[in-house]
Amino acid sequence: MRESLQFYIDGQWVDPIELKTVNTINPATEEVSGKIALGEAADVDRAVQAARKAFPAWSQSSREERLALLKRILEEYNKRAEDLAAAITEEMGAPKGLAQGFQVGLGLGHLTTAIEVLKNFQFEELHGASLIVKEPIGVCGLVTPWNWPVNQVTVKVFPAIATGCTVVLKASQESHYSAQVLAEIFDAAGVPAGVFNMVQGKGSVVGAAMAAHPEVDMISITGSEMAGVDVAVKAAPGVKRVCQELGGKGPNIILDDDNFAANVSGGVISMMINSGQTCSSPSRMLVPNSRMDDAIDAAREAITQVTVGDPNGDFAMGPVVSEKQFSSIQTLIHKGIDEGAELIAGGPGRPEGIAKGFFVKPTVFAKVSNDMVIAQEEIFGPVLVIIGYDDVDHAVDIANDTEFGLAGFVAGNDLEQCRAIARRVRAGSLSINGGFDFNAPFGGYKKSGNGREWGEHGFHEYLEVKAILGYAPDAAQ
Repeated sequence: MRESLQFYIDGQWVDPIELKTVNTINPATEEVSGKIALGEAADVDRAVQAARKAFPAWSQSSREERLALLKRILEEYNKRAEDLAAAITEEMGAPKGLAQGFQVGLGLGHLTTAIEVLKNFQFEELHGASLIVKEPIGVCGLVTPWNWPVNQVTVKVFPAIATGCTVVLKASQESHYSAQVLAEIFDAAGVPAGVFNMVQGKGSVVGAAMAAHPEVDMISITGSEMAGVDVAVKAAPGVKRVCQELGGKGPNIILDDDNFAANVSGGVISMMINSGQTCSSPSRMLVPNSRMDDAIDAAREAITQVTVGDPNGDFAMGPVVSEKQFSSIQTLIHKGIDEGAELIAGGPGRPEGIAKGFFVKPTVFAKVSNDMVIAQEEIFGPVLVIIGYDDVDHAVDIANDTEFGLAGFVAGNDLEQCRAIARRVRAGSLSINGGFDFNAPFGGYKKSGNGREWGEHGFHEYLEVKAILGYAPDAAQ
């Protein structure tokens, strides 16, 4: 049994002002695996005051001091990698191989990227007679979800402290085990008191208190559209900056060429990673209508490779995170059947042979029209919809016919055609034939949010821009 009954505030583990707890459930077994303390507004205020007190000194720290801290964190992170992976598997059901690999690896990648970016980041630039200075924005409230728990925390915390900000983190209560380990890593690395603080609890309480707090200068949230809107509304009276990375319904345009079957197969496998609980997943596969039957055959074959079972075993897919998530996915699978989509794999209920746990069958619908609920709503589970298009222009129209615009995908042999399509899709990132880059900005158009994370672009979210005019009068001549 794990217990997380303290918060990390001002460089130490402290008891809540009033202890309120909630049990946590292992999604693979449906059994209680531990309990956590739930923070209140008073706990948030204590953490914010610690961050505010630490800000003047940390904001004036040198590049060398911040680099030294990040390198110490890197050392401690590597020591605790196995602990992080075990926590992720237990708290949200990621298969052991995924947890030890990509889940922990993403956090490591963001850390090493932040170190490299910080080495040469231009905090001051002379433009004519004016000096343009990029200064830390202040105290940052960070709200993160459970699906890629280490990734979502590190992609915010590292740029924030690298740019001289102080932070208060509210990690998801479904993924507090890994957040606890991360806080222990930061503590062991000697993060100065008040630079990093963490209060756990409900988003509706802790997240809301952070968003509304007058001493918080910026809020960064990754979560649902509803959560992002709620945070923005509560932050608005303080005119604080809000960075939102929200939902997605990613189009995956498969071109008609001799790699068609392999690209369909790759799209199916990619969709099922992390039990489909990825906002940037390729959840809408777009194929030529003339190749729909071929796509169905390839998808049926590919889905047989997606094994489901105990996340501590050798399976490709574990459970989804919670009973609530399981129920939501089941409702939408039934909706797809009711709407007349052709179910070619998976369907309602648990996989055969699994009697408990929040396991969902890897599910594929074909011959879906883009106006169906399953094509428009973010299911956030292992459910793929295959939609037919007449020509490339039609494919682009379908791709853009969504309220979301987080990520898109194009697969084909003709690189120039793929590039042209990528330019036309209204999304924050487009991956051509599986491209991946820690330095590329990540964020969305439309209801997928605003702002950008990852790499150098992630630093800018935590900086104010100041112009000092007449700084170098001779330069204007």
